[in-house]
Amino acid sequence: MNVILFGPPGAGKGTQSQHLVKKFNYFQVSTGDLLRIEIQNKTLLGNQISEIIGRGELVSDSIVDDLLNKIIKNEKYKNKIIFDGYPRTLSQAKELDKMLNENNQKIGCIIFLNVKRDEIINRIEGRLSCIKCGKILNKDINKEEINNHECGEENLVKRSDDNGKTIIKRFDTYMEVTKPVLQYYSTRQEFVEIDGSLKIPVISSKIEEMVIA
Repeated sequence: MNVILFGPPGAGKGTQSQHLVKKFNYFQVSTGDLLRIEIQNKTLLGNQISEIIGRGELVSDSIVDDLLNKIIKNEKYKNKIIFDGYPRTLSQAKELDKMLNENNQKIGCIIFLNVKRDEIINRIEGRLSCIKCGKILNKDINKEEINNHECGEENLVKRSDDNGKTIIKRFDTYMEVTKPVLQYYSTRQEFVEIDGSLKIPVISSKIEEMVIA
């Protein structure tokens, strides 16, 4: 089955997605990663995306949908996709349903990781991203992993948009924009909300139960 895993920036979507990838051989699709690839490749689209993210705003639906559609059409990932942080808008949610239907696929599990703003700020301000493998660690939570990071501690950097002012704007924008998405999915049988402030292994266990159910 395909899985939707969403929640505000810093809720732990990436961590839980990576867990499912390792345990169940899923393919993680993070719109953030897709966008960053465009930025790193310094494409025209990437430059536009960089400016938008730098202002703490969300990238347009059309840009995200085009990037996602390429993944959905790939038979290699059929019904084995984790949509990490997508959809963020009602328009994206409806477009995702359309893209999946056109490719004879469906969503089997919709998970919302709900975390309060204060905790999100603390998490993201301490977040480090590996410029080689893309792994995300927290300098307060993952001290041992940081010291023994296989790519080298020198490759763990703080993203320029991981600062208090931008974080607050991103969180508030996300919650406002995704409210219709929550309403859209909340009545579906496959929808579940999880307290994202729980310990990582506890959240992982809850998600595993839903995936294998």
